[in-house]
Amino acid sequence: MLKKIENWFDDIFEAVKTVPQGVYQYQAPEDAPAPYKLHLRIEDDGSGILIINASTVLHLNRTAAEYAYHLVKGKTKEEITAIVAERYDVSPGQTQEDLDEFLDKVDRLVQTEDLDPVAYLDVDRVAPYSKKITAPYRLDCAVTYRVREADSKAAPTDRVSRELSTDEWKQAMRKAWEAGIPHINFTGGEPTLREDLPELVAEAEELGLVCGILTDGLSFTKKRYLQSLLQAGLDHILMVAQPENKDFWKALRNVMPEDIAVTVHATMTAENKDKFTDILEKLAKEDVASISMSAETEALSGTLEAASARAAELGMTQVWDLPVPYSSLHPVALELKKGEKDVPEGAGKAWLYLEPDGDVLPAQGVNKVLGNMLADPFEKIWKRR
Repeated sequence: MLKKIENWFDDIFEAVKTVPQGVYQYQAPEDAPAPYKLHLRIEDDGSGILIINASTVLHLNRTAAEYAYHLVKGKTKEEITAIVAERYDVSPGQTQEDLDEFLDKVDRLVQTEDLDPVAYLDVDRVAPYSKKITAPYRLDCAVTYRVREADSKAAPTDRVSRELSTDEWKQAMRKAWEAGIPHINFTGGEPTLREDLPELVAEAEELGLVCGILTDGLSFTKKRYLQSLLQAGLDHILMVAQPENKDFWKALRNVMPEDIAVTVHATMTAENKDKFTDILEKLAKEDVASISMSAETEALSGTLEAASARAAELGMTQVWDLPVPYSSLHPVALELKKGEKDVPEGAGKAWLYLEPDGDVLPAQGVNKVLGNMLADPFEKIWKRR
């Protein structure tokens, strides 16, 4: 129903002024059945994003953003129904039905455990990349380029001369939050090699940022360390699969029972392509329900598509827009290429990448420095994309 009203809004959008662009917050009363906090960002076209309990980002079309705006302003259901019905000359009954659908979605997200970090309300996942927005939806923070000694894939340490201190990273996160960025991912290198990572996660939680981590997961073989991140407020984990490493499976078994959203990323290579579906099946047996996949080379595209079909048969949700190695060769991009459509490109639009020294790039591997998060105003960095 929200989709129908959204289409109707398109016809009269120019005639009705949208709710004011800006950032708004709301804290449910302590006696609410399910206490929650909301952080709303409205764009100049009337669309928006709603951060629910600092744990998931809900993308909103103009209809839903209108309801969210009045909700965070403390209006009752009855008041919202009357306001929207009058503004758009639509029946109160239709408006209330549409509002109930929106509130039901929010309520389900408030009460759902293991939330996906990003959710969409009647909006295709590709759509936000084509929109003009005031700030990215996500900032990928490479807190270090250090890697484990056994890791043969060296991070680009020659690009940076130093790592930001704990206080400098906190300053960068505050600046991101003030700019309206709702979601950060700690990446690297291997982010768990920074001793202050739990402190940085706690800072993100304090600010209200949705916070994730891209990691090899090997530090999670130590349950105490895993708990330190969870207690600090970590919202989701993306683990890079190392199927031949026993410690990867040990870490995965520690993570999966916890109350946190988990995605595993598996890269198809010439060496593992023949047993890739076996890897997926083993992950499924460990209750992994969210999978990210990519191919090392385009020559593996056909095999990757077959693996994608097998993942669907196993009931796995396929994620492609979190930061991962070889991210341009994923099933969604390959499918769109085959259909002769534009491949979605979020680099510099939906997300930005922050290097260990604070330099901002459109994305990992895109060697265009837009500025420095600590030295430059964010507005100037955003304009340089």
